[in-house]
Amino acid sequence: MPTKPIKGKQLADAIEAITGFAFSDMELLLRALTHASARVSDGSDYQRLEFLGDRVLGLVVAQMVFEANPSAPEGELSLRLNALVNAETLAEIADEVGLSEFIVAGSELRTLTGRKRVNLRADVMEALIAAVYLEGGLEAARRFIARHWEGRSKAPTAARRDPKTELQEWAHQVAKASPIYTVDKREGPDHDPVFEVSVRIGDLKSAVGSGRSKREAEQAAATAILLREGVWQKETNAQ
Repeated sequence: MPTKPIKGKQLADAIEAITGFAFSDMELLLRALTHASARVSDGSDYQRLEFLGDRVLGLVVAQMVFEANPSAPEGELSLRLNALVNAETLAEIADEVGLSEFIVAGSELRTLTGRKRVNLRADVMEALIAAVYLEGGLEAARRFIARHWEGRSKAPTAARRDPKTELQEWAHQVAKASPIYTVDKREGPDHDPVFEVSVRIGDLKSAVGSGRSKREAEQAAATAILLREGVWQKETNAQ
């Protein structure tokens, strides 16, 4: 994550490769990539754009899942929508496309970990969607979103609930007990930690998951039990 912006053709070409859209308004693009900790005197940062991008993303993805699942009830559509527009999914896509390399932030944010780090990447992704929408219109934003979200919207796992919530309910029904999560290990530097978490439910065999935050590791451990016990089926159509 640079503390000084990458400018000019290098930035324009890199963002065009990510979005499929060629920006001419470089001031707008830089604002979408700039955190408040690095904004200049005019107050330009991504916060207002993030607000708009969240709404554009929600509209486009809602239509996407509505059209792709013609027989799905409202409840399933809501689950699919929520899974596709949550911070974890946005941060994951930001990592996949290398967006973090272009985020402009103050040096103090280099040490962000866990949920705050996820939120930063998710917020910038939403701001970038807004910037595409403002300069290129809804169809340009739709093409950008489809490029990175459409495959996910068709995955069987897109209708899954949060794994910790799913495991909590299943555990109460089957074992009459609540899952207990334990942090077994924490490795790596403060700015890029890796957590290993185990989860136990009554007398059932425990499961282990790892992640870059406690929450991510807990979700991975919960997912491991749900798959092992046949509550969830493993996804076979890898993206």
